[in-house]
Amino acid sequence: MNQVPDYHHLPVLYEETLEAMGINPEGTFADGTIGGGGHSAGILERLAGQGRLYGIDRDADALKATLARLGEDSRLTLIQGNFHDALALLHDVTLDGALLDLGVSSWQLDNPDRGFSYHGEGPLDMRMDASQGMTAADWLNREEESAIRDALYQYADERWAARIAKIIAETRLQHPFETTGDLVRAVDRAIPRAVRQRDEGHPARRTFQAVRIAVNDEIAPLSQALEDWVSLMKPGGRFAVISFHSIEDRVVKQTFRRLERGCVCPPKLPVCVCGKQPQVRLPKGYPKTASACEAEENPRARSARLRVAEKL
Repeated sequence: MNQVPDYHHLPVLYEETLEAMGINPEGTFADGTIGGGGHSAGILERLAGQGRLYGIDRDADALKATLARLGEDSRLTLIQGNFHDALALLHDVTLDGALLDLGVSSWQLDNPDRGFSYHGEGPLDMRMDASQGMTAADWLNREEESAIRDALYQYADERWAARIAKIIAETRLQHPFETTGDLVRAVDRAIPRAVRQRDEGHPARRTFQAVRIAVNDEIAPLSQALEDWVSLMKPGGRFAVISFHSIEDRVVKQTFRRLERGCVCPPKLPVCVCGKQPQVRLPKGYPKTASACEAEENPRARSARLRVAEKL
């Protein structure tokens, strides 16, 4: 795909995030989920000539759009890859600060060809990196019913998980899943009409969230990835993470608290024997959430939470 995508993305908690990172104009920073470059544009504005910014994204279209938006800039290095692999992608870099925006971009959600949205009809893909890995259709057509059920429970707190997984398993015997509409119709069959009518949001939204998380393996590697990012920081470096649902926010919160605590010995031991020292401090005033004004202008900001850790 040579054409630059019309990649629009409203950076959530924009001012709060840039303030939290405490950007040193001569420092080295990384945006591990650069998307369309919204937050990164603000970082570059604050960097002087010797500052550096590394922008990482799994999505090749996001990197093309970032380049189109920010232009050629000697301070900016773009890297296609997964932020989970930070140690390999930034193996010789020490950071003054970093950002992870764990949400799906507006462009990915709104582009029917990417398969993230339950609105409209499109191929059931959902891959962040569309060049590799199983599509959502592949996953739904191959996984055991029990694995689909567990993903819906674990990644979306879906109360109808067992029923949805059963309908998915029955449906694919007659017709393999191919489109987003196929999945929406399966969810509609699984959830009683009266329940769907009472649901304030789209009844398929939790299922789409869970399938996306499973296809992209977003949760299992997250805690270790956060620790890896902290290890790349200089003392005093600020690490900002924006999450959008309770499952990933819980991982961020628990990982930051563990790194703040250091010692992992059982409480009953009279002295520490593990030798682990605190690696971060957690600045007061976090997590931050979107203001009422931002939430009204950008409904996708309503669930966003910004957490920050400072390297010791």
